[in-house]
Amino acid sequence: MTELHFANLTSPQAAALLTTERKPVLLLPVGAVEPHGPHAPLGTDPLISAGMCERAARRLADDPEVRALVLPALPYGVTRFAEGFAGAVHVAGDTLHALVVDVCTAVIDQEFRHVVVVNNHLEPQHIATLQRAVDTVSARRRVLVGYLDLTRRRRAERLTEEFLAGECHAGRYETSLVLADRPDLVDTEQMRELPAVSVNLPAAISGGQHSFAAMGMDKAYCGAPAEATAAEGQATFEVLTDLLVEVIRDLVRGTGGRDEPRRGRPGA
Repeated sequence: MTELHFANLTSPQAAALLTTERKPVLLLPVGAVEPHGPHAPLGTDPLISAGMCERAARRLADDPEVRALVLPALPYGVTRFAEGFAGAVHVAGDTLHALVVDVCTAVIDQEFRHVVVVNNHLEPQHIATLQRAVDTVSARRRVLVGYLDLTRRRRAERLTEEFLAGECHAGRYETSLVLADRPDLVDTEQMRELPAVSVNLPAAISGGQHSFAAMGMDKAYCGAPAEATAAEGQATFEVLTDLLVEVIRDLVRGTGGRDEPRRGRPGA
């Protein structure tokens, strides 16, 4: 099978990517290390991002137009909402911004001009930081960096009801995705005992709440994790992969590939 991971190539193999008719696209998975209830792993978000990227690269492995490869993930992000819970690893927005800008600039300067940032940590300040990083790279190098914003309603409507309702932090939606790829990381006995917690995250954020505890998420989850299944996770991954492949194709063809930030609507 065609190698899916950029870092597994040798230097000559990486150079050879630029000599073929297929356009190389580098996918940068991003997330955050933070609590996802008492049942799911701290690394849920970067795990989902990596799963999307790997599936997109695999789907495009024999594509005549595009070859996608997955860059090593950036697992740390802006995660202030999880303050007070064990396991949260927050990095400052400027730190994340610098990392994303430096990684994208490094590969663009080697003529890998198609890069897509793939994110599944939906804290508003984290998203704003990534959008700012994409803006910075575009301004410095005059190259459009791809970004898929899953919080856009037209994207969310293609995902599950729980995601669309905004009740999806470590609930059925995210837990199903982890079950699809790393079931060994989910405490299923604990998961089955968890009651549903109805918290609309975008509404709570718009209402001025800025921590899981203040939102009523005393165990750092909302939604219905007890209802999660690997089958739902696989189906959701298929939709997420569809969305990512669409962004990749738009970026390569010059017809889009970047969801622009929306001003003044945190978490929208």
